[in-house]
This record gives sequence, structure tokens and C-alpha cells, in this order.
Amino acid sequence: MPRSIRPSITRRSVLAGSLVSAVALALTACGSKGSADGSVKGIEVKDGVATITIGATPQPHVTILQWVQDNLAAGAGLSLDIKEIDDYQTPNTSLDDGSLAANFYQTPNFLKQQIEEKGYDFVSIADVHIEPMGIYTSKGYTSVDQAANGGTVVLNSDPANTARGLKLLQTAGLITLDPSVEIPSDLDVTANPKNLKLVTVDGAQVAASMADAELAVINGNYALQAGLVPSRDALVLEPGEHSPYANELVVRTADKGNEHLVKLAGLMNSPELKAYIEQTWTDGSVIPAF
Repeated sequence: MPRSIRPSITRRSVLAGSLVSAVALALTACGSKGSADGSVKGIEVKDGVATITIGATPQPHVTILQWVQDNLAAGAGLSLDIKEIDDYQTPNTSLDDGSLAANFYQTPNFLKQQIEEKGYDFVSIADVHIEPMGIYTSKGYTSVDQAANGGTVVLNSDPANTARGLKLLQTAGLITLDPSVEIPSDLDVTANPKNLKLVTVDGAQVAASMADAELAVINGNYALQAGLVPSRDALVLEPGEHSPYANELVVRTADKGNEHLVKLAGLMNSPELKAYIEQTWTDGSVIPAF
């Protein structure tokens, strides 16, 4: 059952009653993966409009999808039923069981790790945007070099993002990793001059844990949710240009040719959306990936 998931609120609909119960019932009602008539679970077509149920993490993913819904979807004969999900596991389990037709939150390295670990048959159909990961502190430091010897560094606990965070710590000169390991863990640290304690917590809790650590390595979406401005507040920030960490629109592989999902992919790579992202996040915290 989803741990924390809620429908996005639009101008025309307001959720009443218990959020968790209502969404759990809604997702269950969407049914299983297959359909005898070849229809795609999570898509309902009525009166010429295809309603796509899509899951996404809050910032900036739901914000982007809501803009697409408000400004582009109707012209393509689409409507987006946006489910806001706070964790990194539910969007994929719900896509796999047919509760969602698509999700929008994950990067290629995370998708690859999830497919390998859990056997999902998913594929990306659009690279949408990049959120640079950063190293932050609540100690008032102006450089990562000021972190105390033996201090704690908090990272996202899922393997793909732990690896991404460790690579950023290496870029910052704080640790060295075994270059032969594609997805490193703390066991692959070959040098740690400051004897930093590398602690992992759920991704949504990294920013909240920053107060108890010397440094925190925070995903871009969680930094935005915490009110941080990556370009201003991060001591070290991933480069946005040519980043391998684009946030993707992901669907079940069997559905990748569905006309409605193909239309949605087109909207997610449209000049209009690119302009919206550039004009909304002028600080470079969210960068178009197309």
C-alpha cells in the first residue's frame, strides 16, 4: 500500500476525507496491468479525451505536470490525473501494478537500479529536466573543507542516489572511490582523509537531518521542498549541462507506443514547457533536459 500519496489539487477538484484512504481506494480501482481489449491501465478515454493517471513527487514534478495540465493537455486531447507521491518506491510499484499509466520522478541510474533489483519492465519515453544534487550544511560553512574531522555526512539511502551522492563527495575532494565500481556504496570508499561518517537515511529525510550533521547531500527536488536554493545554498553542486541525471517520463514497456502516452511525451518535450521551466526556475535549480 502506498506510504504517502495524495492527488494533486486542481482548480476544479478538492479532495475530501482521508487522503491516504481515498487514494488507496482510487489506485486499487485502477486494476491490474493487463486488459483483454488492449487498453492501457491508468488511461480512461471518454468523449474524445484521454485521462492519464500519472504519479510524481511534489517539487518540481507535480508543479510541472500541473502546468502541462493547465496549459497544454486539452489541446492534445489529454487530461492528467496527477497523484502526488512523497517517497521513491510507490511510483514504481503503482506503475507496475497498473494503478498508474506513467510516472515522473526518476533518473536513469535510479530506473536502472530499480529494474535490476525488482524486475520492472519499464522504459523512459522523455527526458524532461535536471535537478542538480548538492552538498549543503547548516553550520554556516562556506566550503566543504571546513567540515570537522570525524563529522557526519548524511546521504539518500536508496542505492542509486547513495552512489550519486558519493560521487559528488568525491568531486568535492572529500573521499575517493574505487573507479571499477559503477554504483558505489560506502564499502567502495578507498580514501577518507577526514574520517567522515557516511550515514544514509530516506531521501525525504536528508534535509531534515542536516541540522545533526556536518554536511548533507540532498537531491534537487528535496532541496526545493526544504526551501533551499541550490545555486545559492549548496557548497558544491552538480553541473547541469550534459548531466546524466535527467528526470524522466516512465511507462511500462508494453505501453510505450500508446498514442496518448506518446502525445504526453511530446508535451513534456515541447518548446512551451522548456520556456516555462527556464522562466520559472531562473536560478538554475531546475534545467530543461531537451
